[in-house]
Amino acid sequence: MIPALETGPALLGVVGLLAYVLGSVPFGIVMARLFGLGDLRKIGSGNIGATNVLRTGNKLAAFLTLVLDAGKGAIAVLAARATLGEDAAQVAGVAAFLGHCYPIFIGFRGGKGVATFFGTVLALAWPLGLAACATWAVVAALFRISSLAGIVAALLGPVWALMLGQPEAAAALAFMAVLIVLRHEGNIRRILDGTEPRIGRSRG
Repeated sequence: MIPALETGPALLGVVGLLAYVLGSVPFGIVMARLFGLGDLRKIGSGNIGATNVLRTGNKLAAFLTLVLDAGKGAIAVLAARATLGEDAAQVAGVAAFLGHCYPIFIGFRGGKGVATFFGTVLALAWPLGLAACATWAVVAALFRISSLAGIVAALLGPVWALMLGQPEAAAALAFMAVLIVLRHEGNIRRILDGTEPRIGRSRG
């Protein structure tokens, strides 16, 4: 299910464009440069997310990247909801998520979307966000694999939406979950062959 469309298509298009631009801001690269860590795309996995920033050894830069990547999804949702309504909030959240995954500023080669997914979901409906975060924490504690925890949390997002009485958010969460799985193709292969790095161990 999706929320009732109350905002005109043209205005939703503007909301989507602005949210996409916000989502495209590569905060991992910004933090790496501010902290003098070099070009993040040439470090570790080359990904622009917080996990790769952490591989530089700078925990503060990684934490700030995590917060800012999540925050851009949340801000897009909250701003759109405050000015227009729930339909615009969902469009903004998905658009910000797409911006993070395919940012216009760095050649559409972005992150894998997990942090922005969490920020978006928390802003769309905080009980869903808490359920997604708890899912990540449980899977991470059991298997010590961050990527697996993110994938499972995303895939269960639509399920939590239906169980917690937020069916209007299920479609948006399902779309983001599919994209997160696709963005983690390499991680999934490494999980299956047992070579995916575990939490607390550096990637070789």
